[in-house]
Amino acid sequence: MTTVEVTPTQLTSAIDEHLTSVNTQSLDLSFNELLDMQVNGELDISPDYQRLFQWSEGARSRFIESLLLEMPVPPIYVIEDDDGKYLLIDGLQRISSYLHFRGALTAEHFDPPIDLGNKLVLVDCDIVEELNGKTWDDLGVALQIRLKRSFVRVEVIRRGSDPKFKYHMFKRLNTGGELLTDQQLRNCTIRLLDPKFNDFIKDLAKKPDFVDLVRKNISDKNLHGAYDEELILRLFTFKNARDEFVHDIRDFLTEYMEKVSDPESDIEFDFISQGHDFNKTFSVLKYTLGENAFGSINTNKDALNKGFLVYHFEAFTVGLQEHLEQIDLTDADKIDKLKKALFEVKCNDEFINATKGGGKNSPGPLKKRISFVEDAVRGVYGS
Repeated sequence: MTTVEVTPTQLTSAIDEHLTSVNTQSLDLSFNELLDMQVNGELDISPDYQRLFQWSEGARSRFIESLLLEMPVPPIYVIEDDDGKYLLIDGLQRISSYLHFRGALTAEHFDPPIDLGNKLVLVDCDIVEELNGKTWDDLGVALQIRLKRSFVRVEVIRRGSDPKFKYHMFKRLNTGGELLTDQQLRNCTIRLLDPKFNDFIKDLAKKPDFVDLVRKNISDKNLHGAYDEELILRLFTFKNARDEFVHDIRDFLTEYMEKVSDPESDIEFDFISQGHDFNKTFSVLKYTLGENAFGSINTNKDALNKGFLVYHFEAFTVGLQEHLEQIDLTDADKIDKLKKALFEVKCNDEFINATKGGGKNSPGPLKKRISFVEDAVRGVYGS
């Protein structure tokens, strides 16, 4: 990588140029004000982001204990939209803990779910142990008022700021958080550039054939981590930009999603045709390999195992694209030949070796496993 010589003056000018793209404001707000804003729709904790609320009851309880003891609280960051409403980008665990204590939180991803009106029962408070077992209703007026008046610094990214700055702000505040999967982070951050591609992926994840072949074969933990949506992103990325793949799959997927979502990018993504191809891809695989399309072959090589293997997903979804237009699902003879050809790929020892074990997220192995499927489809539908 070539390093360009930059003088301190030029460096200062470059930084000052970017400073003009951001407009911020600092406010001191009480948690009661934040609760009112949430209830009145003036503070938005988006559904994607809200699913990342993961603090245990003990952690939530100790936060409430900290507020009652008037301990300092780290700042909360929000983005101001064109209507003056705030979108939360950092501080989810703290705000959600307070909302739960007040009975103003809905969090369906918990087991059991937290419904509106459910109030946190304090547990594991280790400074004032007398708080354990208490709810908001048990505090008494004096402590309720103290909690309502507990304040926090709120850093506001004002409307008019560059959307890319908002995106990078969220990304840097949340990158590295152990509770966020790569795709959860992409969902929360990249939609700040433009939500269209993000929403498109979410819509495709609900398509019946994709649900049958993928969502039903991956764990609840992976579903919660938006792994199904990452797989869709993986398909589009390898389908449309495979030649640009060098080494780091995580960064490669993120960069492609950024480019498609960036209104200033020169990448053209035809949502209608891409959606059509997506639907047809999974229809073809369901017709030919069935609901275990991404499972391995059994030891007798006469049936597919239930399960999901990501290397099989890449090989079969991307491998179909070259001849996808030629595949006619109403042509029973050709579909039967395709079914046999794809099944033979599953039985091929070289393919099995190319899709088994780790360390194969690099261009060479990727090309090899996809080529097995491309060759099989080409054998049915010609060159």
